[in-house]
Amino acid sequence: MKTFKLLSLLSVSILFSCVNETNVSAQNSVEKGKPSADYKPAFEGQTRIKAVKTTTPLAISVINKKLENPWAISVMPDGRFFITQKSGTMVILLANGTLSKTITALPKVDDSGQGGLLDVTLAPDFAKSRMVYWAYSEPLSKGVVLAIAKGKLSANETTLENQVIIYRATPAHTGKLQYGSRIVFDKNGNLFVSTGERSDKEIRVQAQYLNSSLGKILHLTPAGKAVAGGPFADKADARPEIYSYGHRNPDGLAINPQTGDLWEAEFGPKGGDEINLIKPGKNYGWPIITYGVEYSGAKVGDGIQQKAGMEQPVYYWNPVISPGSIAFYNSNHIAEWKGNLFVGALSGSHIIRLVLKNNKVVGEERLLEDKGERFRDLVEGKDGALYAVTDGGNLYRINKK
Repeated sequence: MKTFKLLSLLSVSILFSCVNETNVSAQNSVEKGKPSADYKPAFEGQTRIKAVKTTTPLAISVINKKLENPWAISVMPDGRFFITQKSGTMVILLANGTLSKTITALPKVDDSGQGGLLDVTLAPDFAKSRMVYWAYSEPLSKGVVLAIAKGKLSANETTLENQVIIYRATPAHTGKLQYGSRIVFDKNGNLFVSTGERSDKEIRVQAQYLNSSLGKILHLTPAGKAVAGGPFADKADARPEIYSYGHRNPDGLAINPQTGDLWEAEFGPKGGDEINLIKPGKNYGWPIITYGVEYSGAKVGDGIQQKAGMEQPVYYWNPVISPGSIAFYNSNHIAEWKGNLFVGALSGSHIIRLVLKNNKVVGEERLLEDKGERFRDLVEGKDGALYAVTDGGNLYRINKK
């Protein structure tokens, strides 16, 4: 009897110890909110990783307060900023944030819902070619599509010459949500383009269809054609430009300058925002697997988080933070940030710093939580500072003191 009591006490002690360790781990995460869904991660460290804190003293400033719903920001070779505004204009700012030029005479956009003038990226040889690539929601007679266009910045920097649409993500849809639209160049001068699955239940299943552009990462030449040798180039009834599929709303896309790997961030539904390492030909699962639920609280599909043949996110958030963009920091200016991945959180109203090791997230920090801003896009400046545009019309500079 004494032995039984001793074993019982020992079991309780061990259980109490494990519970305490779990609680300590949760307390060490930056996320304190209750998950939207009680789903278990596929591996340790896939969510709610330990908190880290920048030790370098930072100087936070707003260098422009008059932007109009900025959506994307790119750095020009001379350190100036090239910015899109949702309603259909682009602006060029000096490095100190002062307005320099306004670019008009752009294609008509449907700026209702989540549409408008979206991402902008400068060609790798922009200093010579002056070519600008941008994404926007194009109104058509039977709905709206995500269009990718290009044009040459004029000598006076107020227009884009010889504009041409190089790609349309079809089919068109009457809904006004989830276009995706980030554009990044690979090392060979070709484009990766992210497309949303347009949200509504009747169309979001096309994220799994290889004959649809929706819910995909595409690999395009500067002319908008499929890059040769893609993972589905020889597959009947598949679009040869598809690089990966099964994405919901991928508003974040970036290449790690240290490894060359392509990374993506996408919105989950209610819970389940993701960071993914993108590999050619892989299926990232939406809407079959997800760590989120419907906005009603119901399960998405069968309510499963793992399935053979579908990729797991490197990291996910539950509740959501709404990842509007991602950017790698590659400067020695703030040495402890080098190689870190930064995420602009919209509904989360902060900037996330993710520390990576061997393509896993090993630490998370939340910056600028006190600003109450929706951080739409991020970029590393020529001076080594981190810059961010917000839906409120501000351009932030995050620098070391």
